[in-house]
Amino acid sequence: MFERLREDIACILERDPAARSAWDVLTCYPGLHALVLHRRARWFWTHDLHWLGRFTSNFARFLTGIEIHPGATIGRRVFIDHGMGVVVGETAVIGDECTIYQGVTLGGTSLAKGAKRHPTLGRGVIVGANSQVLGGFTVGDGARVGSNAVVLKEVPPGATAVGNPARILHREADAQREAAAAKMGFSAYGLTQGDDPVAQAMKGLIDNASGHEHQIALLWQAIEKLSARSRELPTADCVPEDAQTGEHFDAERLSRLVK
Repeated sequence: MFERLREDIACILERDPAARSAWDVLTCYPGLHALVLHRRARWFWTHDLHWLGRFTSNFARFLTGIEIHPGATIGRRVFIDHGMGVVVGETAVIGDECTIYQGVTLGGTSLAKGAKRHPTLGRGVIVGANSQVLGGFTVGDGARVGSNAVVLKEVPPGATAVGNPARILHREADAQREAAAAKMGFSAYGLTQGDDPVAQAMKGLIDNASGHEHQIALLWQAIEKLSARSRELPTADCVPEDAQTGEHFDAERLSRLVK
């Protein structure tokens, strides 16, 4: 019990710059109080003392503004920041080291009793303020849910879900696209952001142009190698003077198109 409490206090001091001391956290953080009371409610629930479990859960909601069903499973070093209005359903599972902000709902979309109706959060998931995660799916390890997002389907590990209904943004794909654009001397993010239609079009253009440039360069490299090995046809005779044998992207022309 005390070991878990020390872990909880340490994780809050680590993640919240407003936390000034362990005593401050212990006495003034409703997220910590809700977790401590949930463990007692959970013990009652798993020992068939369902009424006591629900009563303890209701008392915790009255005290903290955070409603956690006693049937929910919560891992270690979970931080509920501010916490007012957080609702965690009966079959929800929250993994280790998750961070949940105020107004979050881990809810269900099914009325079937005994079914897995609520989401499972993997390790290190961050759920932004006022977001709703609804359904019996999994939010992968290290994923993030943006503020006010409504998530209705599985989120892959490391991805970000934003919007209503939520769209999945893949961190690696975005990083690769920006690296390709930077290599070409152009950055779509310097012109438009977020859901702007121009930004979406530019992402598609960058991906398409990068792939074509790479394939063309590979083809010419293969032709050069084959012609160099041939005794009958020199390389210079095989490759035209205006052939594009390297990867090149006209960034200035693309910039003019969106101005």
